[in-house]
Amino acid sequence: MREIVLDTETTGFEPSDGHRLVEIGCIELMNFVPTGAIFHKYINPEREVPQEAFNVHGLSYEFLKDHPRFEEVHLQFLDFIGGSPLVIHNARFDMKFLNAELGRLNQPVLPFERAIDTLALAKSLFPGSPASLDALCKRFEIDNSNRIKHGALLDAELLAEVYLELKGGRQPTLNLATKSINSGLKPIEKKFYSARPFEIPADDLKLHEAFLDKLKNPVWRSLESHTGSGKAQGNQ
Repeated sequence: MREIVLDTETTGFEPSDGHRLVEIGCIELMNFVPTGAIFHKYINPEREVPQEAFNVHGLSYEFLKDHPRFEEVHLQFLDFIGGSPLVIHNARFDMKFLNAELGRLNQPVLPFERAIDTLALAKSLFPGSPASLDALCKRFEIDNSNRIKHGALLDAELLAEVYLELKGGRQPTLNLATKSINSGLKPIEKKFYSARPFEIPADDLKLHEAFLDKLKNPVWRSLESHTGSGKAQGNQ
């Protein structure tokens, strides 16, 4: 099962106010596990970056102006994500910016139904608990010490680990492996054998009786009265 973990950085909160994308980071998952394939681009927003946004991600227009515009990378982006589900934290935010950029190019928008919103998923699993990416990293003991500022690719990498935990930790892949390993095994039929009688040699009986004669009221005498002196039952 192929999925794409996706994150973006922007110049602000609303594309309707003229804000644009400045970074896209995507990671390919196969059965919840990163394959190593990524898509990462810094994007020239063709406008200044407000100080508030710069404080969040640290990307200035001076840095971004030398990078490609969205129209120059959008086909690579669409080819990378293909038709796979998109795993996004607070999906409405990223989807509205991606669709605003695609709309400017007269490209079909991405249906919101493609998005798996990990923010909503976390809130449903842990109602009343903090559900930010940092809070979830702390809950699942995921190292986010490098997250000094927001970054699309770094946040996508952290989100990939969080998403796996939200889906049950390492269990999904372990279950698949267990099913594969055990699928060819057949149950072992156990055989049980009934007890069979055996004869005690006469010489051993004589030695036994001679030994008992030396004892005072040996317990074996009372046992012999119940079992017989020459036969015994045993399992072999």
